[in-house]
Amino acid sequence: MIPVETMLPFFAASLLLALAPGPDNIFVLTQSAMHGRSAGFIVTLGLCTGLIVHTAAVAFGVAALFQASLVAFTTLKIAGACYLLYLAWQAFRASATEIKSGQDGKRSPWQLYRRGIIMNVTNPKVSIFFLAFLPQFADPALGALTYQLLLLGAVFIIATVLIFGSVALLAGLIGTWLNRSAMAQRVINGLAGVVFAGLAFKLVIAQR
Repeated sequence: MIPVETMLPFFAASLLLALAPGPDNIFVLTQSAMHGRSAGFIVTLGLCTGLIVHTAAVAFGVAALFQASLVAFTTLKIAGACYLLYLAWQAFRASATEIKSGQDGKRSPWQLYRRGIIMNVTNPKVSIFFLAFLPQFADPALGALTYQLLLLGAVFIIATVLIFGSVALLAGLIGTWLNRSAMAQRVINGLAGVVFAGLAFKLVIAQR
């Protein structure tokens, strides 16, 4: 069992890392502003599901492949960038009427949840980050490392839910105000498209 004096600093560090601007919390912000805070919460669940995948990958040693293999890293990186560009294209072409109607412009819970999963799983930097971050708080003398890494990953996910949930709540309130006018709807969709395209570019140029 990981001692409390180790777990508390880890939890504090996890909260700070979740607060730092990055692709995932920006994704929650933009989706909440476009589709409401409930959409942001669902996206958060999707992102955290992706974190489960990364945690398992690190715990069972799969993530080491992405650090050692340039081909694996590049393939996953390109897949993630393509998905971000697809989201940018959708945001640019969305009309104010579609969002206002709540039919064509509004995503289903499953679509939002799936977006969150894909957004997180296709970012190889998350696996590499987990590979570098989680083991620092694990100690072979305390028992099986796999169990410790899974526990640390779970704590990190809890911290992420708390921070991203707060982001979704605030962004959703802002989004409700912005969506009162067609101009605001166009502006927020344009900004979202720029953000997604920027994140795609950042992911493409990312180095291991």
